[in-house]
Amino acid sequence: MASTSTDATSHAAEAASAPGMPQLDFSNWGNQIFWLLITLVVIYFVLSRIALPRIAAVLAERQGTITNDIAAAEELKAKAVEAEEAYNKALADAKVEAARIVAEAKAEIQADLNVATDKADASIAAKAAESEKAIANIRAGALESIKDVANTTTVELVSALGGTAKDADVAKAVDAQMKG
Repeated sequence: MASTSTDATSHAAEAASAPGMPQLDFSNWGNQIFWLLITLVVIYFVLSRIALPRIAAVLAERQGTITNDIAAAEELKAKAVEAEEAYNKALADAKVEAARIVAEAKAEIQADLNVATDKADASIAAKAAESEKAIANIRAGALESIKDVANTTTVELVSALGGTAKDADVAKAVDAQMKG
């Protein structure tokens, strides 16, 4: 066990005499600064010649894509506005055409209706004239029938009452009575 304590003591003595971390040893700072500068220069050249141009190219490509997409969107928006205007114009034209067709149809129907009404009026007038003629004929026939019945009835009444009447006298009397 004595040898272990001696080793531990010698190791502690070495640690106490050692400067500590090599980065903090002032005897090595010249080398460290030299390698730091070389490393920074290498990193600068790698970044400026390789990495940053690639990043700039990617950013430029993205910006170009965004600009192209915005331009395409503006173009599509303009086309959409034109299409909407064309649609509205076509709709207005269709409404005007529909109104014209409706007006033509109404006029045509009215003309047909007028023709049919005129035909119906003419037919009704013809039938009315025919009916009036028939009524006049019926009246004339009725008057003749009434005269005949009146003549016959008068002759029968006079005979029933015990008298005699001549047909000509009875016809005259009935005619006079019918004229009023």
